[in-house]
Amino acid sequence: MKLSLKNATIKAVALIITTTFLFSTEINAQKGDEKSLEIIDALVKENGGYKHLASKKDVQFSYLYDNFDAGKDVSLERHIFHGEHSWGEYKHHERNVLPKQAGIAVQSLVHGEPALALNGKEIKDEKAIEGTIFLRKVNFYWFTMMYKLKDPGTNYKHLGTEKVNNIQYDKVSLKYDASITKKEKNDKYILYFNPETHLVDWFYFSLPDWGINDPILKMTLEYEKVDGVYISTVRKSYAPNEKGEYQLNGQYIFSEIKFNNGFKPEDFKLPKS
Repeated sequence: MKLSLKNATIKAVALIITTTFLFSTEINAQKGDEKSLEIIDALVKENGGYKHLASKKDVQFSYLYDNFDAGKDVSLERHIFHGEHSWGEYKHHERNVLPKQAGIAVQSLVHGEPALALNGKEIKDEKAIEGTIFLRKVNFYWFTMMYKLKDPGTNYKHLGTEKVNNIQYDKVSLKYDASITKKEKNDKYILYFNPETHLVDWFYFSLPDWGINDPILKMTLEYEKVDGVYISTVRKSYAPNEKGEYQLNGQYIFSEIKFNNGFKPEDFKLPKS
């Protein structure tokens, strides 16, 4: 299968959050067989779950979103965990944020209300605002993904094990209940759990909105522990060529991570012009 993803892959990859982005809850709302739920519980025991992450109140970090020859964005990100409020400032934006316009772009999403400004001037273009909503949710999701595996509507199935690089990984499929997500199309995952660390080292996923209905795209994760929180600070995306060989097509790096900054939702609101 040949995928024409070179110029749009990473943005397409990010679209997975539109079918999986659900507010975290303490309710045990996921379903699965005994083995898969045991593996999910082990991950939560290791990273503390969303409750542990949310105890940090908020986060600030630098985000390099590098799509190689298709361009890159560099942003300063700020997120508040309760309420999932989001803000981002882009001094370098050639990929997803006003790529043909120069200057400092600022996005925010507060109480579900998006705002966008370029060099301090409000941008009202409908497509740009849609992109703002999309990216604010995407960037929040990628930072918190491994703390959201018990979100409502998650369904798991243990697929056995697979030995890769001398590690016997547990393979767990993840699907979403459309009656809960309220989405016509929901993505599918195959998560590879490291039995020693209980973390997900990589996963495969589908992208039905782009006609990719089977989980054949790949994302690898490298973790750092920051203030007691496991963060996948380096992510790399791969797609198969016509021969089925996986090729690197994007790299995404979180750095200078700082929790408990005292941010309030009103701090993220942009002035109206």
